[in-house]
Amino acid sequence: MSLQESQGAAARERIARLRQVMQARDVAAVWVPSSDPHLSEYLPGRWKGREWMSGFTGSSGTLVVTHDYAGLWVDSRYWEQADAQLSGSGIATVRTSNAPGQPYLDWLAANVAKGQAVAVDGAVLGLGQARAASTLLTARGVTLRTDLDVVAEAWPDRPVMPVAPVYAHELAPGSRADKLQALREELGRLGATHHFISTLDDIAWLTNLRGADVDYNPVFLAHLLVEPTQARLFISEGKVPDALRAALEKDGIALAPYAEAAPALGALPQGTKLLLDPRRVTHGLRQAVAQGVVVIEALNPSTVAKSRKTSAELAHIRSAMEQDGAALCEFFAWFESALGRESITELTIDERLSAARARRPGFVSLSFSTIAAFNANGAMPHYRALEESHATVCTPGSPSQGLLLIDSGGQYTTGTTDITRVVPVGEPTAEQRRDFTLVLRGMINLSVARFPRGTRSPALDALARAPLWAEGLDYGHGTGHGVGYFLNVHEGPHGISQTMPNDPHTALEAGMVTSNEPGLYRPGRWGIRIENLIATVPDQTTAFGEFLRFETLTLCPIDTRLVEPGLLSRAESDWLNAYHAMVRERLLPHVEGAARDWLLKRTEAL
Repeated sequence: MSLQESQGAAARERIARLRQVMQARDVAAVWVPSSDPHLSEYLPGRWKGREWMSGFTGSSGTLVVTHDYAGLWVDSRYWEQADAQLSGSGIATVRTSNAPGQPYLDWLAANVAKGQAVAVDGAVLGLGQARAASTLLTARGVTLRTDLDVVAEAWPDRPVMPVAPVYAHELAPGSRADKLQALREELGRLGATHHFISTLDDIAWLTNLRGADVDYNPVFLAHLLVEPTQARLFISEGKVPDALRAALEKDGIALAPYAEAAPALGALPQGTKLLLDPRRVTHGLRQAVAQGVVVIEALNPSTVAKSRKTSAELAHIRSAMEQDGAALCEFFAWFESALGRESITELTIDERLSAARARRPGFVSLSFSTIAAFNANGAMPHYRALEESHATVCTPGSPSQGLLLIDSGGQYTTGTTDITRVVPVGEPTAEQRRDFTLVLRGMINLSVARFPRGTRSPALDALARAPLWAEGLDYGHGTGHGVGYFLNVHEGPHGISQTMPNDPHTALEAGMVTSNEPGLYRPGRWGIRIENLIATVPDQTTAFGEFLRFETLTLCPIDTRLVEPGLLSRAESDWLNAYHAMVRERLLPHVEGAARDWLLKRTEAL
């Protein structure tokens, strides 16, 4: 039996076990979201129920199981991955668009009979999702059961809670006491006396703490209740060293057991005015709030404050970019010298690049799972090479031909990085150079944008797509996501995307760090994405208001072997040459030997 057949058989056995529990609990369907009690993007093992049940390892997807059907709803980033990983499992891949909506709810409403029940664990279900589901299913006479964790009952070897210790982030500008004071002032303006926070990056930022409970993100599992004169941090016992506990208590933060978060909400006195972010709290925790408490729904103030990096944070981030860029120079120097001389696979690339980063000062971990994708694999935006399924780039003495896409990043104590570069293996074709240059033009178009403060996300997104649209081309993902400061590589509330909510919080403000990553994907052939991180900075103030622009933070050459100069305007060529001059100047002090030679060669002007 092959590995894929074995994995498919395991998924079938787990689905059968789940259906036994469903039968015992008298539910017609189980809805398994990709989430945890903190609505995190990357999940601790304990809450990877959808992955355990289906075998699908993508970071996003929704599993629905009935007594005679199982389907996994995924968007276009994961279609091919889901088809491969679900093979033999009996679970269907349900392809969805990237448009807003929850099509699996429509399916449940259409396929679960009146009088029957749908079960979903309310402890990991977003409040907005719960409300939408309740409205839709109730209208069809279907009961939504959020008090059952059917997956946990079918999961005999479920992982325990993470135990990694929490530590202070010494390079966090601003004291936790000052941050809590500013938060309480904002609560006063909103008419709230208390505030409950579950999002892990908000808690880490407010407390100036970091951890290792979630892969790739230096956060820890906790909830935080901010009260008028103190705050309570609900965290597993033994994770906070005694000295750090004392420092937290000095700043007005008391520790409490993780499991006491919901009971604490239930014990709030009548008349309490509690601020909750409906997009960042679970249905289960909202249900725990005591009767008589006035709930005010608004965005977490810390989410906005955290996104607007201070000048000190931006200075640290620039330092992180120099270290990250130096690691990339070392890696690419090795890669180009090893082509045709060594056996190189997508897995090799991940190993060598990760090792290069690990040698840089301040490195903590990767910021996400490296995407090393050769040729057709590059057409899958969230592709991941696995031991059982990956491509070979070259073998000794064997020439190769194609495009290699590498999307990677690191967590440093000085900042979080995320970069995508595409390099040619062998001689690129004219069509490949044309595709690459169109994507580059879109990336440059956004890089040089100047725009009024308050400009909404979709307007900026269009700038990166315009050169592709002019040729009848497009890509199926957003152009940019927010990035944290030694925190989550995907950070809200901002971004650059057609599908983001059209509200003031999605507009960019000075200090926000965002990715700039247009792409173009030819299924079965190649994928191209060029990604830099950019910081929003003030530009000018005129009679027409405040204007903002972008500072490019990422430091790594863009491979000019893939550029078709005739497709670039003079201004675009000048931007690329100026960018390479900056990269050379900033990185030269950090590299030597082959890495230095590679940097000098790849930053030559067009």
